[in-house]
Amino acid sequence: MLRDLADVGQSVWLDYIRRQILDNGELDSMISDGLRGLTSNPTIFHQAIAGSDDYDSAISAYLIEHPEASVEEVYEHLAVADIQRAADAFAGVYEETDGLDGYVSLEVSPHLAHDTETTISEAKRLWGVVDRPNLMVKVPATPAGIPAIAELVGSGININATLMFSMDHYEAVAQAYLDGLTNVAEPHRVASVASFFVSRVDSKIDALLEKIGTDEAMALRGTVAVANSRSVYHRYQQIFEGDDFARLRTDGARPQRVLWASTSTKNPEYDDLLYVEPLIGSETVNTLPPATLEALVDHGTVTAGAVLDDPDGVFETLDMLVDVGVDLDQATEELQVEGVQKFAASFDELMSALAAEIERLR
Repeated sequence: MLRDLADVGQSVWLDYIRRQILDNGELDSMISDGLRGLTSNPTIFHQAIAGSDDYDSAISAYLIEHPEASVEEVYEHLAVADIQRAADAFAGVYEETDGLDGYVSLEVSPHLAHDTETTISEAKRLWGVVDRPNLMVKVPATPAGIPAIAELVGSGININATLMFSMDHYEAVAQAYLDGLTNVAEPHRVASVASFFVSRVDSKIDALLEKIGTDEAMALRGTVAVANSRSVYHRYQQIFEGDDFARLRTDGARPQRVLWASTSTKNPEYDDLLYVEPLIGSETVNTLPPATLEALVDHGTVTAGAVLDDPDGVFETLDMLVDVGVDLDQATEELQVEGVQKFAASFDELMSALAAEIERLR
């Protein structure tokens, strides 16, 4: 299944990391089956570190060597070790695809989402600490994050631009990538993806439609996220498949692929692959949590170019949303603010849980 998707231009990455899958060979097995990358975020690390005892021995060993270590230092030691091991596991994919895939993502602290300069310095520091060519540093597409993305790409650092929900977010990230490429001596050595969030859009918009409650509004439930994403892919084609990028392609620059994020189905009334099958397209990535990946392998259908289906219907859906009184731009701006807050909360919860664990082990 995963190789079938690769054949039609879409790479599947895993939206999950935990030391157990590194230790027991599960990640290696998934790579053998066609998995081509991995993403992480503060919520994933919170679930992995605070939600298991996988890390107890590593924490104890680190504390013996560094008895005065802070909570943040312990966390970074654990996270960097996992990311390095995952990057090494994907090194073969990275080499076989000539740097197209095989990436592992690590996010800068969500508390830096509104601080351009510190985001830049922290991303550069993490790039040096992890020291793997197939690392992608995740930077949020906030107003402060956009100039950081341009600077970091220009410094030759692979960037996963994240927390994008709207066309405005996407266009700003794509432009930042293009601006960064102008300063890179060897553009073929830099890779970037634009992580566009999908299911959270329906969760937000559905609630607004249900509040309106008309037949026209209710008929739009569960349709807006895919339409929103397809419109962004259309814009991707205009930017990266047109004449403006042709020269950069000739120089070896890679297009900044769209990565579909938040692709698990939140509403149990909807198909479990609602945010996967309709978004299959050339030069795209879909990062899936384990349950959605299992569903895809079990009963997914591969349709080449599905993301291009019904182009007129895409914009009709977005127009109808305006007609029933929903402001998509406002909703997606709120989603980005909420996304930063959620990741920051997960990070803080992780720090609290880790502090308690450190105290217990000490």
